Amino acid sequence: MREETKGLAAQENNKKSILQEAQEIVYERKQEKERQYGPFEESMELTAKVASILCDKEIKPTDVYKILISLKMAREGYAHKKDNLLDAVAYIAGLQKYIEENE
Repeated sequence: MREETKGLAAQENNKKSILQEAQEIVYERKQEKERQYGPFEESMELTAKVASILCDKEIKPTDVYKILISLKMAREGYAHKKDNLLDAVAYIAGLQKYIEENE
C-alpha cells in the first residue's frame, strides 16, 4: 500500500503545469514543429496576408494570434478540454514572443 502511495506522489510531482507545457510548445519543441509545418512565426505572417486578402482589409500577424486565442476560448466556453486552455496559453506566449522580436 505504501509503495502505491509513493508511486502516486511521484506521478503528481512529475505532472507539468499548463504553463510549463505551453513553454515547451513555444520555446522547446520549435524545431520539431518547424519540420512538420514550417516556422510558426512565418505561418502566422502568411496567415495574416491570406486573411487580409479574404477580408479585404489589413490583418496583422498579432491579430491572427488574437483570433486563435479567441477561438480556443470560445471552444472552452462550449466544452472544457485541457487542450483548449493549453493552446490558448501557448498562443498568448507566442504572441508575446512575436511582439518582442518584431515590434
